[in-house]
Amino acid sequence: MMQRNISILLSMALMISSTSHAFVSQHDVCVMRNEKLELSMSATTDPNDVDNDEIDVSPMLTSTIDQNEKLPKYSQSIPFLRRPEQLRGELAGDVGFDPLGFAKNRELLFEYREAEVKHARLAMLAAAGWPISELYDARIASYFHIEPAVDAYDRAPSLFNGGMDRISPVWWGFCVGLTAAIDLYGVQRARAAGADSGYIPGDLDFDPLGLYPDEPVDRKNMELAEIKHGRLAMIAVTAFSVQEAVTKEGVVDETPFFFRPITQTLQPLFDSLSN
Repeated sequence: MMQRNISILLSMALMISSTSHAFVSQHDVCVMRNEKLELSMSATTDPNDVDNDEIDVSPMLTSTIDQNEKLPKYSQSIPFLRRPEQLRGELAGDVGFDPLGFAKNRELLFEYREAEVKHARLAMLAAAGWPISELYDARIASYFHIEPAVDAYDRAPSLFNGGMDRISPVWWGFCVGLTAAIDLYGVQRARAAGADSGYIPGDLDFDPLGLYPDEPVDRKNMELAEIKHGRLAMIAVTAFSVQEAVTKEGVVDETPFFFRPITQTLQPLFDSLSN
């Protein structure tokens, strides 16, 4: 009987011992896991630098988005042609239009964009100056008692219209000198720009009125508006020149509803209706 009681006591002692060992083991595991978690957090985050502000993860998100972003396979301007390799949508107005493959590398792409921006700006000035000269040149010349530059048909001087000899050589020299100075400044600025400078083709750092926005999205929209207006102006100036050469009449007289007051344009119609 005594042996049986001793064996029962030994069995209970073993059960208690094994149960307490299990509890201790589970506690040790939890402690070890917590220590590992604290070590990993302390390795990535300095407790002295932690405050109530949210952690900025935008650079990581931007990097992930940039890596996952896929360029279109075909050109947006000519959908049945593949997108040229160098046209990656980073420049404003890039719709994948390079059917002749002029931009063979990044250097040529930026050189062509520089040339496009320069021609676009010059064309915008010409598209405004051409009709203004045909509207007001005769009046200004009469005021200063000099010969007008436009001809008898209100056509501005051009390669097709002629009349370039009526422009003063001093004015030609001033225009050429000013253009050369601006161009040299732009070339030096482009060459001095580093890879991480954020330089874009055509950037002359000229913004006296402070119209260039600070936000990247707004900047891209303004650059897009400039290149679109410039491309349209290049087409318009070419059309002005060809139209006047063919019709032998100034554009302000050929299409007066674009350049003269609406009341003056519709006056012949009102006169015919009244009679």
